[in-house]
Amino acid sequence: MEIPNLIIILGAILLLSLLSGVWVAASLFLVAFIALVLNDNSNIGLVMATTTWGATATWTLAALPLFIWMGEILFRTKLSQDLFHGLAPWLNKVPGRLLHVNILGCTIFAAVSGSSAATAATIGKMTIPELTKRGYPIKMMIGTLAGSGTLGFLIPPSIILIVYGVSAEVSISRLFIAGVIPGAMLVTLFMGYTAVWSMLNKDKIPSEDDVELSSMSFGQKLYATRRLFPVMGLILFVLGSIYAGWATATEAAALGVFGALVLSLATGNLSLTTFKESLLGATRTSCMITFIIAGAAFLSLAMGFTGIPRMLAESISAMGLSPTELIIVLTLFFMVLGFFLDGISMVVLTTSIVLPMVERSGIDLMWFGIYVVLVVEMSQITPPVGFNLFVMQGLTKINILKIAGYALPFFFLLLTAIVLLTVFPQIATWLPELMTKK
Repeated sequence: MEIPNLIIILGAILLLSLLSGVWVAASLFLVAFIALVLNDNSNIGLVMATTTWGATATWTLAALPLFIWMGEILFRTKLSQDLFHGLAPWLNKVPGRLLHVNILGCTIFAAVSGSSAATAATIGKMTIPELTKRGYPIKMMIGTLAGSGTLGFLIPPSIILIVYGVSAEVSISRLFIAGVIPGAMLVTLFMGYTAVWSMLNKDKIPSEDDVELSSMSFGQKLYATRRLFPVMGLILFVLGSIYAGWATATEAAALGVFGALVLSLATGNLSLTTFKESLLGATRTSCMITFIIAGAAFLSLAMGFTGIPRMLAESISAMGLSPTELIIVLTLFFMVLGFFLDGISMVVLTTSIVLPMVERSGIDLMWFGIYVVLVVEMSQITPPVGFNLFVMQGLTKINILKIAGYALPFFFLLLTAIVLLTVFPQIATWLPELMTKK
């Protein structure tokens, strides 16, 4: 069968299966199976068994369930409840005041959960009632939450970076370190925009905040933040052990789980029930992601048999696109894809087709991983199916189009971050190169 016809058939099957509610992983297996049948491959069972086993039975992938379990344990330490009370005293004098709790709270929780939707939902449950009570504008409350919630994909340890690292065969440790500066850049952009907006709209920010917050001494502020220090220390230790070369990503994940269990026990949150809940939660999420990775690996091999990736790569090469032009085209492609798929599915589904083009253009795969995460973050607040928009709608019951409008400035801030990353690739590459030299 001619390749253009094959692309149409397989694309239609994939789209129909996804729209009909079939699991993403099952859809990938189905498309791969049909692709091999149409290619007259007689050893489909053997090919599927060897490919899926090879893709999932790797030591590198062991970091995935461990980091997810670490997040599940810390999630049950009442960290989200401590975030507001721990951060609020320090931000009461900053332009925008307590709106920054959303941004910094999401940043800290992102390093714990690794999930965009979980970050936005958990922090939102805590801060929305508090900020509403104090009279903060709903527009900025929702905008900062929806935008900052996307940090769950980028702030290491990030689940999506592990998935990309396995799919693209790139060092996960280097990817984690590569995400640090871009993550800090996003936090700075979000906080900068919030501060500038607040200074330009002083009448919309409450003129007087909680008297108790304003009168707190330095010692009292430290005491209010005491419960955040152990968790932040654990996160810094996990990342520091990777950067210093003391541990691989998988070993650091194991240390993280141990540290999370100790913290949970020390704070009195570890019981047999919470232990079981965290373990089962991590198992469910890990199995789902691993199933998707297996399906994507099978689809990648099937695509290789069909010759579609090679044809697309050659077509892109024939167009004579520069690396920058290719990035622009891929940004639009990922934005459209984000209308239909979640972040992890986007990454595993596209690597087999996109990476050959990227490699041929001479683009660094580690840099490209950070770029992909930024584009996926944009898709989380892009209507009609941006997941964070639905999370905010569930929390506030506001029309999703209004929520999308509130989140629009943060969409453009993410786009600005992509432009900065493209113009200055050292934002993602400098720290890993420094780590390698050490």
